[in-house]
Amino acid sequence: MDKIIISGGKPLSGEIEIGGAKNAALPILAATLLSSEPHQLKRVPKVVDIFTMQKLLCAMGAQISEQDDVCTIEIKQITSCEAQYEWVKTMRASVLVLGPLLARYGEAHVSLPGGCAIGVRPINLHLTALSKMGAEIVVEHGMIHAKAKKLKGGTSPARQRPLQGMPIHFEKSTVTGTENIMMAATLAEGTTILTNAAQEPEIIDLACFLNGCGADITGAGTEQIVIHGVSVLSGFSRRGCTPYCIMPDRIETGTFMVAAAITGGDLMLRDCNPGHMESLIRLLKKTGVEITSGKSTLHIRGKAIRAVDFTTMPYPGFPTDMQAQMMALMTVSNGLSKITEAIFESRFGHAAELRRMGAKIYLEGNHAIVEGVKALSGAPVMASDLRASSSLILAGLVAEGETEVLRIYHLDRGYEKIEEKLSKVGADIRRIQ
Repeated sequence: MDKIIISGGKPLSGEIEIGGAKNAALPILAATLLSSEPHQLKRVPKVVDIFTMQKLLCAMGAQISEQDDVCTIEIKQITSCEAQYEWVKTMRASVLVLGPLLARYGEAHVSLPGGCAIGVRPINLHLTALSKMGAEIVVEHGMIHAKAKKLKGGTSPARQRPLQGMPIHFEKSTVTGTENIMMAATLAEGTTILTNAAQEPEIIDLACFLNGCGADITGAGTEQIVIHGVSVLSGFSRRGCTPYCIMPDRIETGTFMVAAAITGGDLMLRDCNPGHMESLIRLLKKTGVEITSGKSTLHIRGKAIRAVDFTTMPYPGFPTDMQAQMMALMTVSNGLSKITEAIFESRFGHAAELRRMGAKIYLEGNHAIVEGVKALSGAPVMASDLRASSSLILAGLVAEGETEVLRIYHLDRGYEKIEEKLSKVGADIRRIQ
């Protein structure tokens, strides 16, 4: 099993190119199930979660090829509507095939998803919404069984009046729920209206892709999304001369921003979207870090770190996927900080490992009190989930001595060659097989 070895204490300096967003590519890959025509995608990240989704699609009849930086996907015929536990046990995003399968095939059998151990992430919001659209759903023996002759997004009253929108209100903001129902509604009869919809940039990216295939979606990125169902979707490759380009990964961007800050470094991040990073930019500036934004660049200069308090919230609030990285930064800050995790109830698994490196962290329910120390010390540590693994990498970059990060299969789920990117800007970091 691989591990990463880091000798800390070296400020980072140079340029890093940001890759495509895993959390945008996953729903877009699932959306290719909605059409029998080929799709061409650019900047699909080469990470384990993407490989898992591609294998799952191939098991359903997809043909996938890659040339240069372009991934071509064609699913002429769905040969299987079952997503078995074998494919989905490591990745929650596998549930995203549920809506597209129902919409195009009328049937779906999907194993209840797994993923990181960061707390309960129920999919009841997905199932309730699909039931409202006419799906018959049974959950038994760890499987979701769903059928629908035709999903319905609206009803047609007497005298041929216009279709009335089917309102679907999410009791809690859900990114995958919003994506799943938005995809299902593209081929449903009538109009579907999603309220309290998630507003993350990845939702907008999915809507842009679907609209490029002939869908009729408005309001993505707001609390209300309206989807007018269409009879058929085309392949994105038929809609223009260039492939669809996946948005930049805002969590990878944020991780490297913190890497510059925690090492007192000077990094230029290219091919990113500063507009997606506003909550993190505000918070890092409060710590004293200097940040200059360009159209698609971020220049970060690390300074002495002041302690700050923050709370995770749905977008446009501070992302829960950056909580662990910011906790690592707060361990070497000047002062006392309070971190409130308001999204997941079990997302402080990295705190115990950071304490092994000399961090002073005290947990009180969904709050973490972090007292900054002058220096961390290298130690063997073990990743508990995807973002926790990156927080341990960051801590190792600034720690005195050598840090071993174990169980980095979590890291490989969402970061493409992070050790190579860090090594090119001055980090003493290597992967050991």
